[in-house]
Amino acid sequence: MDLSELLLRPEGKTLEFKRDLSSPRGFLRTVVAFANTAGGTVLIGVEDRSRHVRGVRRALDMEERAASLISDAIQPALWPDLEILRFRSAQVLAVRVHPSSARPHFIARQGLEAGTYVRVGSTNRQADLPLIAEMRRSATGESYDEQPVPALDSEAVDFRAASESFAAVRKLRRRDLETLRLVTTHQGRSVPTVAGVLLFGSDRLEHFPDAWIQAGRFAGTVRAVIVDQTRIEGPPIEAIESAVSFVKKHLLHGATIGPVRRIDHWNLPPEAVREAITNAVVHTDYAQRGAPIRVAIFDDRVEIENPGLLPFGLTLEDLPRGVSKLRNRALGRVFQELGLVEQWGSGAPRMIDACREAGLPAPVWEEIAFRLRVTLRTEKVGPALVDDRDGTILRVLESGVGHGTRDIAEAVGLSTRSTRTRLARLVERGLVREVGTSPNDPGRVYVRSPSAPPDDLDDPDDFRGLRTKR
Repeated sequence: MDLSELLLRPEGKTLEFKRDLSSPRGFLRTVVAFANTAGGTVLIGVEDRSRHVRGVRRALDMEERAASLISDAIQPALWPDLEILRFRSAQVLAVRVHPSSARPHFIARQGLEAGTYVRVGSTNRQADLPLIAEMRRSATGESYDEQPVPALDSEAVDFRAASESFAAVRKLRRRDLETLRLVTTHQGRSVPTVAGVLLFGSDRLEHFPDAWIQAGRFAGTVRAVIVDQTRIEGPPIEAIESAVSFVKKHLLHGATIGPVRRIDHWNLPPEAVREAITNAVVHTDYAQRGAPIRVAIFDDRVEIENPGLLPFGLTLEDLPRGVSKLRNRALGRVFQELGLVEQWGSGAPRMIDACREAGLPAPVWEEIAFRLRVTLRTEKVGPALVDDRDGTILRVLESGVGHGTRDIAEAVGLSTRSTRTRLARLVERGLVREVGTSPNDPGRVYVRSPSAPPDDLDDPDDFRGLRTKR
């Protein structure tokens, strides 16, 4: 364990500094919270604010005391790693707690309901009963959205609505509802699952009254004056589109009127907004009560937050690396089959790439209370980026002479389909314009137009503000 590296980090979800063990209650809460959440290290002998290394006296005695406290006070039993580390002339006791598969752990004197803690940022928070239940499901590999809803029968799932949602993918059969875990057998009866009710339930909000999206546009940069708001209560698949449309309405900042159609330009990449809202819907902890998914739009940012901490074992630092755990397996299975999500774990990296390509800051994820928030900022921090393939497409169109999809595909070395997808994204970003009689005109061509007016496409300055990403 590298003490010097740990001392450079602030306290957070997986790190805490303790001057000593004069207050063992706080130490035990931290150990419990680390074990229940994503693991972590407690450094005893370091002041929490200044990170000044005071060290501990009689380090071996301190190590024995810490081990006894953990063994006597915490249930189920925990076995963290304890190590004495030297820092100059001082000694520091490091207590490394691993994320536990036996969660929920709790302080025995307080009991399960009052003594169970989780780590939120740099604080320990007492877990409520729904969160304790989620810990138990996580420990046994269960998923809340696959749980039966025994008060209903299988007809509570609207098969027609489900079939319409799958129509573009495949013909849905009634027995597929069980394969997708939208219905299940419970005590000899066919009943809907939580996912079945959430996605296609006839009376969805009656059973899950917080399963909706609250969207609002605020004046300025704080939640003081709201200028527009909407309550989106439709099924999740439709609700995502409605929420994206609401964001689009308030983030459009310009448009190009071309021969084919009007092209609107956002000050946020559409794919990042859609991904953030989709992730919120798929990863919400629907067992929580009291608040819906929220989308808040400000002058300088968009905040999207959903009920539920990160799945146990994950940290905020894992997200940009593409590490993911699926909280709602049935919802995820349906969304993936419908093409609404791609490979699990790729969502956060795609959002980061989309923002970087637009010259915007990377998204920021935070755990606030028992909710997860992602913030997308709209102020530019650099020039827009294009990758090598897109850069080649723009160079092909450099002359201002229109080229068809097939010609561009041959020049770039991609399939026609891949090229068409890239062209659509470049058109959406305002870097390329379509020229033709209609969107379905087989003879339509593409010309380069990175924020340049239609009559100035040959100006080499049109490439200003762009650089190639390698």
